Amino acid sequence: MDHANKFPPYSAEERERFLEIIQGALRVKRHFDLFRWLQSDIQHFLPHDILLATWGNFELGLLYVDVISALPGIRSEPVINRDITPFVQRLFRQWAGNDFAPLTIAAPQGFSLDDRHAGCPINQAFLTMRSALVHGINDERGQHDCMYIVFSKAAQTPRSTQYIELLLPHIDTALRQVTHLPGQRGTAPHARQDEGVEDFGLSEREIEIMEWVRSGKTNSEIGLILNISGFTVKNHLQRIFRKLNVSNRAQAVAQLAKMRKPVGG
Repeated sequence: MDHANKFPPYSAEERERFLEIIQGALRVKRHFDLFRWLQSDIQHFLPHDILLATWGNFELGLLYVDVISALPGIRSEPVINRDITPFVQRLFRQWAGNDFAPLTIAAPQGFSLDDRHAGCPINQAFLTMRSALVHGINDERGQHDCMYIVFSKAAQTPRSTQYIELLLPHIDTALRQVTHLPGQRGTAPHARQDEGVEDFGLSEREIEIMEWVRSGKTNSEIGLILNISGFTVKNHLQRIFRKLNVSNRAQAVAQLAKMRKPVGG
């Protein structure tokens, strides 16, 4: 592909703004830094009201979501991943159908999650949006997709798809420098204090992994939930097997079940 034809010449002012954006991405350390950076020169190239960052396994619906917006009340904290996941998966399928190239979606009536969430703030905000620009990055090392959706109350410009291809690697870099919010980390199911669980020499992370194993999740799925690699999960499991004196996942689950003390026991 001839990149000179794909990206037209930029003015000296545009090149200077691009440089400021790149330098600014490297200074992002907190969510507030990310918010301020996205309201700076990026708005000149990608004017938007909401940026939705999603990553994980879109096919399985094991996703993390980050919402950055200057609109009142539209933040990551109130957004429940499971509520927004079907909506994000639909957009992902549309993007995949576009061969994973930047996708512009016009929405004269706005966007909507579903009838069950008609009254929630994020759905009300989506209804006021009139366009979306969808693009993403495949993380080969982490083995998951990262998709970004730029929502705007106005139509996208003809050069929006070019700008997002240029800027998305820097947006992705900035986001990766920000720690997860408390509600964005996976929470192991079934772990209840009334089970009288002992640690059996297992670390907190190892117990968390075993709860997901007990739920039937694969190493890759557990890795996506906990934001670690499947290889790291495998290493944790090998240590767990040694501590429990077992040789496989089924034996480990059975051994933990035997060793758990009933309440009052």
